[in-house]
Amino acid sequence: MFAHRLQSIGRTCTRAAAASFLLHHQYNSELSARCEAPQQQPELNRETDDLSKPEKRKGFYHGSAYPADMIYEPNKPYPLWDDNWDELAPARGDEKAISSREIRKKGTTRHIILVRHGQYHEEKDETKRVLTPLGREQADLTGKRLAEMVKGIDEKFGPCNVKIIRVSGMIRAIETADIIAKYLPGVERSEPDPDLNEGRPSINIPGSASQRVIDATKMEQPRIERAFRKYFHREVYSPANDANLVGNSIDEANSNNKENTLHQQIENLNPPEEDVSNDKKNAQHEFEIIVCHGNVIRYMFCRALQLPPEAWLRLCTFNCSLTYFTIRPTGSVSCRTLGDIGHLGLDHSTFSMHHGFNW
Repeated sequence: MFAHRLQSIGRTCTRAAAASFLLHHQYNSELSARCEAPQQQPELNRETDDLSKPEKRKGFYHGSAYPADMIYEPNKPYPLWDDNWDELAPARGDEKAISSREIRKKGTTRHIILVRHGQYHEEKDETKRVLTPLGREQADLTGKRLAEMVKGIDEKFGPCNVKIIRVSGMIRAIETADIIAKYLPGVERSEPDPDLNEGRPSINIPGSASQRVIDATKMEQPRIERAFRKYFHREVYSPANDANLVGNSIDEANSNNKENTLHQQIENLNPPEEDVSNDKKNAQHEFEIIVCHGNVIRYMFCRALQLPPEAWLRLCTFNCSLTYFTIRPTGSVSCRTLGDIGHLGLDHSTFSMHHGFNW
């Protein structure tokens, strides 16, 4: 009896193993067939797309067909960094080229603070798109915040050299800049720049590829890109003046102590490489404040950090938020704050007509 039961169990296990083998074999066969089958490509628009460049097909995303020429093509593929992003990098191989440390040590670092305008009345008539009472309060608090940053508190966190306040040509931005300027007396004001006006700076992925979006982007993107190139660039360092000073110093050293060799003089004039205590003292810093708009700020954030500009709509900048960049004379770029609203209380935190954060 016991032996019979063992035989029965054995036959059952054999059948189960055989069935499992057949199912596994069938699954592998189907998987191989799917892998070997040609992948279905998104439908291409043969009137607008260059089919000779397969990489251009990346414009077809989530079933929405963007024209291929609307996808931004970086000079270097992501995530590589383009050292010559502003076309101001020193030429390589130049015997007179200055070291990066020398440029950073003696060159000028540009500080750019982008300020989104305060809350405004969302009317169809552009002339009526003025700041709301809350928007004026936001601008007032922002002016105080910027004044505190500029004034500083001690030698380590000292005063900042604000070069200019720039602004777009739209009423809500001009009103915001006017209020901020009251707290920064003596700082130059630029004429309003229409290139900084609000608009669609790029297609947005993910997003709709409707003809309305495509037309608006094609019309406004070149203008906003022009604004980016106008204001985002390194300050080129010229060693001419420093070279003259070094030459005069060497002459003085020779007259005072003719026994010193030229090598000794140079050693006396130039501190050792490891001595960086005077770097911050020698470095120059200039600040610019640009009052503009949410879409423009989001686009400039992506472009400045060499991120895909098609991601701009994934970011959020509240009214009167601060987005703060530094551009070193070497060309390196960093964002110190993105959409900072720490100077605004919760009762002053808005994104257009949305209050607070529950939206």
